[in-house]
Amino acid sequence: MNVRVLTEEDVNDFRELRLKGLKTDSSAFGSTYERENNFTTEKFRQRLESSDSKFVVGGFCDEKLVCIATFIRNSGQKDKHKSMLVGMYCEKEYRGTGIAKGVVELILEKARNIEGLEIINLMVVSENLRAKTLYESFCFKKYGTEPKVMFDGLKYYDEDLMYLEF
Repeated sequence: MNVRVLTEEDVNDFRELRLKGLKTDSSAFGSTYERENNFTTEKFRQRLESSDSKFVVGGFCDEKLVCIATFIRNSGQKDKHKSMLVGMYCEKEYRGTGIAKGVVELILEKARNIEGLEIINLMVVSENLRAKTLYESFCFKKYGTEPKVMFDGLKYYDEDLMYLEF
């Protein structure tokens, strides 16, 4: 298992895994496979441009990218002490192996070293108990539930709002 910040050289693997997540676990994302499948490679490459304010972490098993998550720091003058963990996806067959834990660990390690950053927020589908348990293992706390955040044409999904304060 290897966990690291993704670079622009990872764009094809990142695109493939992101689209797979949107297709196989659509209820976990606000975006859709149909929308992002039309994005250019350049658009995915731009997502991989790293800074202290934004980076994507990937987890690899035998050199195959199997888990991703994105860190984004808020940029406003009054909210730059906050950030978001978004776009978390781990291939089904690698869940429970510790690779997702490694991805979150690296995000938190890097985030703790960002001057002035105090809080990481995230949103997780309320029914996704495995993901909520992962976040709780890092001491993320639930502070609310937003009802009917997403609708896939058949079902509404609520999301739990969670935060971690350094």
